[in-house]
Amino acid sequence: MGRKKDTKVSTGVILFIMVPLILGLFIVVAYCLSNSTKDISIKLESSDKDMGVRGSIITKDGFAVANSQKLYKVTIDTRSIDKDKLDLFVKLYSIYTNDSETRVKNLIKEVDGDVVLSYEIDAKNAMHLRELARKLNRKKVFVSFLTKSNKTHPPIGMSIIESGENREYLAKDSLSPILGHTVKQEINGKTRVRGKKGVEQFYNYYLSSLKDGLLKGPRDIGNNIILDKDSQKSKRIDGYNVVLNIPLKFQKELEGLLSQKAELYDAKEIIAGVINSKTGEILTLATSLRYNPSNIRKKDYPALNLTATEYSYEAGSVVKPIVFSIIYENKKVKLTDIVNTHNGIYQLGKSTIRDTHQQAQMSAADVIVYSSNIGMVELSSRIDGQTLYDGLINYNFSRKTDIDVDEKEGNIKTAGELDSQTYKGTTSYGYGLQVTFIQLLNAYTVFNNDGVMISPRIVNSLEKDGKKYIINNPQKRQIITKESAKAVKDVLIQTVKRGTGKKALTAGVEVGGKTGTARIAAQTGGYSRVYNSSFFGFANDENASYTIGVLVIEPKKGSYYAAQNALPIFKDIVDLMIENGYLKPKATEEKINLNPAELDNIKD
Repeated sequence: MGRKKDTKVSTGVILFIMVPLILGLFIVVAYCLSNSTKDISIKLESSDKDMGVRGSIITKDGFAVANSQKLYKVTIDTRSIDKDKLDLFVKLYSIYTNDSETRVKNLIKEVDGDVVLSYEIDAKNAMHLRELARKLNRKKVFVSFLTKSNKTHPPIGMSIIESGENREYLAKDSLSPILGHTVKQEINGKTRVRGKKGVEQFYNYYLSSLKDGLLKGPRDIGNNIILDKDSQKSKRIDGYNVVLNIPLKFQKELEGLLSQKAELYDAKEIIAGVINSKTGEILTLATSLRYNPSNIRKKDYPALNLTATEYSYEAGSVVKPIVFSIIYENKKVKLTDIVNTHNGIYQLGKSTIRDTHQQAQMSAADVIVYSSNIGMVELSSRIDGQTLYDGLINYNFSRKTDIDVDEKEGNIKTAGELDSQTYKGTTSYGYGLQVTFIQLLNAYTVFNNDGVMISPRIVNSLEKDGKKYIINNPQKRQIITKESAKAVKDVLIQTVKRGTGKKALTAGVEVGGKTGTARIAAQTGGYSRVYNSSFFGFANDENASYTIGVLVIEPKKGSYYAAQNALPIFKDIVDLMIENGYLKPKATEEKINLNPAELDNIKD
């Protein structure tokens, strides 16, 4: 009896002691588990940035010729790959990415730890690779591993994260170098692009992305952020799209024409531009010297600059109508005035000037029609240097046109220098001053727009989320009176009808313009035997009004005279505009009869 009683007492004592111990242990474990869970949830909560991308450049006819694609990088920790499933991983990854199995396998074997398998996965493949990552997790391709400190590290799966953006030019070399190109830069560990040259640079502020998106919350076992009431999300804001005034179809047709003519004349480069005389909108600005902005090679370097705005040169006789308009505006000449042209030979300072159309005298209008250098020297003597200087400045010579890409200013003589009859005379027929193609094209719009000059514009507007935004409005200035503009315009029409521009005649369309052939200055002084040839003018129908320019740089085959190379290209452009519906000739019974032999003898 005593022993049974003692046993009961001992059991009770043990229970009395053990129960509090077990309860205390339970509380400690529960507390630890609670803290552990909190730690795990904190570790699982993370964020993803949704990188905003650069806006697109879109042509007038709706083609996205430049856009940005997000790139993703794929990383793994080689220590976490189950060695028995390495071949399976390599095989599947290579199938999904079209990558080399040998390259991927060697890369994994060479690195003990984190490795980037690719930096250039596009968005579509990134989505597929994320699905592959989930499948690999389920197949336990990634396993725990021992660290250098001999601790077990949980599995690290394949990670696909944003690495940057890539700029693509879908029209290849078309519209270059107007579009410009981009250069890469690293910002916060991601590859961004910024504009370099052309539209890409000028509108870089608007094209650049405005804000990255953010997604924050806990991750599931497949490494995906869980969207619940506690998650945070902000939308990314991409850059604005830039919409051009230039249609891709017409641009490509003109570029093809210029490439063909550059080969025919063995020219260094041929440039052509068409501008709406009333609005300043550039319909096309094309060159034979182009490159693909997506793949710039060393041989493309000379083509990176936009020659139309960054190359200044002595333009020759195409400057004559501009100087003539300054003289006319100052009431120093009438179209019917008789000008002494000295039988086509004249001594100006130390130089002897010779006209190709030699006459003793001609009307002031015919000085332009037949491109008399001597006549321009005589007419320019009627104004002083300051008047000529102010007039040229008014036309933006040695100033920027305000076009929406990079441009050079060119150079003219000072007012004091232009008081010299020699400098004034040479300037009057296009030597001794340097101008750019876009300055001349813009100047000729004055004659076709009642004396008003409008800043040329490549870009029409910005676009975002279906909304249109007009920025960078062109500036308008009255350069000469409407009466002066009409007088010069009529002379340019006569130049085409019966003068040096006959090859531009087009039935049912009003055409006027002026040829110019100029020697290129030699680096050692004086002038070389190499030429630039150009034709600037206009073509109008009853509703549309366009100013057109062509510059042939250093032609080596055939005649170097503008009437024989630049002028025929001008005519081809007018014909292309008619074919594409930009010009609509009026019905006419007028027949254009041209004498080929006579036309081929025009030297201007």
